[in-house]
Amino acid sequence: MGVSVNHRTFVIERDLPGSVAHAFRFWSDHALKRRWTACHPDWRVMEDQFAFEIGGSERMTWRMPDGTEQAMRAYYLEIRPRERIVYAYTMLTAGRSISSSLVTVEFTRSGDTTLMTFTEQAVFGDAKDGDTRESGTGIGFDRLIEEMAATPA
Repeated sequence: MGVSVNHRTFVIERDLPGSVAHAFRFWSDHALKRRWTACHPDWRVMEDQFAFEIGGSERMTWRMPDGTEQAMRAYYLEIRPRERIVYAYTMLTAGRSISSSLVTVEFTRSGDTTLMTFTEQAVFGDAKDGDTRESGTGIGFDRLIEEMAATPA
């Protein structure tokens, strides 16, 4: 019997404080990105690489309190500064892939703010992981808003 997979697409929009250029920096600058993506303070960072360029990659590996390793491997496919980012990524637990995704992040000026539209097309090995990913991604974007508001353009 084959292993079943769960295909899922979700879209999350956020109205971000500040200009499109300010919003884009929080995706393209390593230090700024880590301020809003570091979501598990009890996980020890084992690896943190960031090459924000077409063909570049982002690699994170953490050790959870129980000793399990969690990893994220992303590859940048398209970068249009202050307009769009397209990347593919996979999440691994104990060296085994638990999901693979294609993501498009779009930035649109909306008066004095920026509308960010995040679209993720994913395949999960376990159906419940899709709910967790969508919820966790939304929480991360709430942190993004806080960090952007606290950081002058």
